[in-house]
Amino acid sequence: MADEVEQALRRVRSGTTARKLETSTLDFKQASGKLKDTLVNLSEAAVCFANATGGTLVLGVADDIAGPAGIVGTSMDPDTVRHGIYERTTPSLDVVVTRLTFEGVDLLRVDVPEGIEVVSTSTGRYCWRRGTDCPPMTAEDVGRLREERRGEDWSSRSSRVAAGVADPSALVRVRELLQAVPTDGATALRASDDRELLSGLGLLTARGRLSNAGVVLLGRREASAQPEIVYQHRKAASGEADTILHLHGPLLVAMQRLLEAIELRLTATPLNLTGGQQLQVQDFPMAAVREAVMNAVAHGDHRTGRPIQVEHSPDWLTITSPGPLVAGVTPENILRHPHRARFRSLFGALRHLGLVEQVGLGVDRMYREMLRVGRNPPRITEDRDQVSVTFVSDQPNMRVARYVNQLGPERRDDLDVLLILAVLRRRRSVAASAVASVIQRSLDDTQALLRRLAEGEAAVLEPTQGTAHRRQPNYRLRGPVLAELGSAVAYHRAPSDERDRKIVEHVQEYGSINNRTVQNLFDVDVHRGSAILRELVERGVVIRTSEQTRGNAVRYSPGPEFPVSARRRRER
Repeated sequence: MADEVEQALRRVRSGTTARKLETSTLDFKQASGKLKDTLVNLSEAAVCFANATGGTLVLGVADDIAGPAGIVGTSMDPDTVRHGIYERTTPSLDVVVTRLTFEGVDLLRVDVPEGIEVVSTSTGRYCWRRGTDCPPMTAEDVGRLREERRGEDWSSRSSRVAAGVADPSALVRVRELLQAVPTDGATALRASDDRELLSGLGLLTARGRLSNAGVVLLGRREASAQPEIVYQHRKAASGEADTILHLHGPLLVAMQRLLEAIELRLTATPLNLTGGQQLQVQDFPMAAVREAVMNAVAHGDHRTGRPIQVEHSPDWLTITSPGPLVAGVTPENILRHPHRARFRSLFGALRHLGLVEQVGLGVDRMYREMLRVGRNPPRITEDRDQVSVTFVSDQPNMRVARYVNQLGPERRDDLDVLLILAVLRRRRSVAASAVASVIQRSLDDTQALLRRLAEGEAAVLEPTQGTAHRRQPNYRLRGPVLAELGSAVAYHRAPSDERDRKIVEHVQEYGSINNRTVQNLFDVDVHRGSAILRELVERGVVIRTSEQTRGNAVRYSPGPEFPVSARRRRER
């Protein structure tokens, strides 16, 4: 965090207001006129961080003043601040306060650890850090966080429901899943009777009752019960739903029906790779969708009684689970935060069934499946009531898919590499400070990664000439990488005038052109080829002249706005 604080202070000095630089783990404060007011303000901010993932307060920086004048400094004593926060929090927070001098101005840095217990101010106010805000916590928020921090597991508690209430269809599904798990233990469980099966999965209590996890995954449901999952499909993103499924019954069975409903409505785009390989790219990669569904099942707060909601259209697919992210996990650190299960017993049963991994690689896989074919990663959002994962059905990019496919397995599967490539497809160069938040690593780790990707024969990056001498240079894609990615790079596309010239010359010589020819001329995929031809038709440069209306073979000939000189040369 030391580099992040120093980097932020430099940006304040250079003209950015401190408020714009605050993050979920960094906050700037200015001393009030009265010592007591300052300590109350700092104590509330410390409580806010302690009930989230911890963070750093910097005292002596104005929120809304840019430039050197924004670094106002402070004369407060570190021990006064440390004791003031200790006395004004319950249980008392022991923060680390150090003096920090920036360009001759004295500041205080307050490092707040993540709380072991839920923390409040001495006046009983509970709050937590959400993005850059510090909203109050509800009684439900406090109770949930207290259970998670004490290691209490609701899913392992007795539901007081007899083991015989397990749904037969769910038990059949359990045995189907165990058949695909290649361990002796799974084979033995599959062959055991129902009671031994439930016990082996950790879904029975010592008194032979189903645990809450057992009821969630396998328990029978009344016909009038709330559905476990609600699925809506629309043929257009803003249209009426043409399919609404209320999936009742055990969650394990409802989940399988959901995945079948989604996969039934997916379409695939063929991408031709090097070496004659062909890749079928779905609207939404099913591997990524499956991981998002499993995350909703494994980490959703099933105590709320609210269903998992899925909205599906050709343009986007959103999976929303009840409850916030597990304590300590945020959208800004979800790729790097150590795996933490909300309900250990429930998660353990899913792991035995081969549906989740102990190390929690699901989010990484969601990102990787989208980035490998040139799409944007999923968007993860959270509020206190729910978590949503949204996939956007961007067109797959053939150039990116080809390039990633020919990388060695280490880099092809390296999420950091894929994220950096995605950034540099949009920006000519980046420094570690611009990439760190994207890959969710520290500045030092990000700088080391960029340096590693610029070394050796297989280097994909290089420092820009004007910044190579800096401690944190700007990096750009190397020439050979740019050449391979071609039109997949936003700033590397052929100018429209040059593109028009090539198309006009082809039509002059051959009388017409089709999509397949456009793809070959500019090395673009079928969708980009269609867009180029559609633009030329709208401008009147060409018109469709074949009876065929769809496909690569549709032919286009000179239109009313086709260059006159070119038309005359062709007529001669």
